[in-house]
Amino acid sequence: MNALFRRRFLAALVLGGIVLTPTIGVAPPEAQSSDNARYAAIVVDAASGEVLFSRFADARRYPASITKVMTLYLTFEALESGKVKLDDNLTVSPRAASQPPSKLGLAAGQTISLDDAMRATAVRSANDMAVVIAEHIGGSEGRFTQMMTEKARELGMEHTRFTTANGLPDTRQATTARDLSILSRAVMRDYPQYYRYLGLHDWFYKGRDYRNTNGLLATGRGYDGIKTGFTNASGYNLAASSVRDGKRIITIVMGGRSTKSRNDHVAELMDTGFEVQRRRGQGERIQVAQAFFEQRGYGISADPSPPIAYASLSDEDGGGVGSSTEVAYVAGPPPRNLPTEVTPPPSARRAENRPPENLTAALNGGSAAAPAAPARATRNPPARAAAPAPAGRWTVQVGAFREEAVARDWLNDVSRRFRTQFSSAQRDVQTANGWYRSRFTGMTQQSAEAACEALSERRVTCMVIRPS
Repeated sequence: MNALFRRRFLAALVLGGIVLTPTIGVAPPEAQSSDNARYAAIVVDAASGEVLFSRFADARRYPASITKVMTLYLTFEALESGKVKLDDNLTVSPRAASQPPSKLGLAAGQTISLDDAMRATAVRSANDMAVVIAEHIGGSEGRFTQMMTEKARELGMEHTRFTTANGLPDTRQATTARDLSILSRAVMRDYPQYYRYLGLHDWFYKGRDYRNTNGLLATGRGYDGIKTGFTNASGYNLAASSVRDGKRIITIVMGGRSTKSRNDHVAELMDTGFEVQRRRGQGERIQVAQAFFEQRGYGISADPSPPIAYASLSDEDGGGVGSSTEVAYVAGPPPRNLPTEVTPPPSARRAENRPPENLTAALNGGSAAAPAAPARATRNPPARAAAPAPAGRWTVQVGAFREEAVARDWLNDVSRRFRTQFSSAQRDVQTANGWYRSRFTGMTQQSAEAACEALSERRVTCMVIRPS
C-alpha cells in the first residue's frame, strides 16, 4: 500500500511539472539520498572562493584518507622552507610498518625517499607512508598531528581536528566539507609547484604500477586532483578539482554509498557548477548559484545529520533541521587567483599573502576578537515620516557578497525566515573593500546575540558586531 501511494504521489508531481531530479528520467545519486546520514557536499569556485552549492557543509564528518592532503600540505611547506629534501631517505619505523592497509608494505628498517613516500601517499593512499612522512617531519606522529591541527586553524578550518596523519579511525578526528574545501584551495594556492602530486594518475615503484584511487582523473573532463577517502563510518569521500575553459571548480562530497555513486555525484555537481560559470560568461544573471543547483534537485532533502559515530577500520580507500541555503556564498576573502595550470612559482612567498587565521572573520571585515571596521553604506533607506528610533547600536551581519543585489536578496530572505529575531531591526547593505555586507542594525546587545544564536541553530552563519 505504501509503495502504491508513493508511486501515485510521484506521478502527480511529474504531471504537475515539478522536477525533483537533476536529470529527467534519472534518479538522484545515492550519495544524496535523504536517508544517508553521512552525506555532505560543497561546490566552490576555486579562484573567487564563491560557494556555488552547499549541503550540510558545516556538519561534522570523518575525513578518512582526505586527511593525507594536510599531511602533504605540511610536507610541501617543509620542502619549500628547506627543512627536508625530495631525496631524503626515510626509515620505516615499527609503528609505521604496523599500519593497516591501504599500505605500501615496507618492513620496519627499510628506507624510501621522501619523493616516493609522497607519491605512495597521494596515489596508493598508503597509510604506512603517511606515518613515515609524519615521523620524519614532526619527530613523531603525535607531534605532527598537532602541527596539522595548528595549520588547519591558521588556514581557517575552524571545525577540524587531526589526530592521525593517515585518516585511520579515531573518534576525535573530524572535519567538515567546508573545511576540506578551504584546505583544497590552500594546497593549490600555496604550493602549485607540488600540487601535481595530488593529480598523479599512476606511480611505478619496484616493478609494480600503482593506479590512483581517484577514478575521475582518467575521465578526460579536466580533473587534476585531489584525494579519495573511505572508512565504514565516513562512507566514500572525495575532494575533486577540475579545470575547464580556464576556470577551476572544487567539489567535496562526503558519505557516498559506493565509489561509483560518489564519483557520479561529484561529476554531476561539477558539471552543474561549470554550467553556472558558462551561463554567467554568456551574460545570464545567476546571482545565487545555490538556487540554480536546487532547481535541478540538489540539496532539497530533509536533514540527515546525526552526531558522528565511531569509525571502524577498512582497508579500502575508494578504489536539528538545517537550512538548505547556506549563508556563506563566498567562502573566504579574495586571495590570489589560483592556477588553472600547475606551474612552479617563485619559491619565496610573501608573508602578507598568507591566509589569515580566521577566514570567516576576514571575510566579514576584521578579526574575530576585534570590532569590525566601520563601513560606509552604499544606499540609505528612504526616509519615513515616523521612523522608530533604533533600539540599540549593535549589528548582526549575516553575509558578505561581491554583488549588491545578491546581498540585498539574502538580507530580505533572512529577514523573512527570522521575522521574530529581527522584527525591530533595520536592514542595511554596507560596502567596504569591494564586499557588500548584509546587516541588521539598531539592535541591543541582548537581541543581537539572541538572534545569532537562533540563526546558528539553523546552521545560518552570522556575526555580532559591537558598536564602534
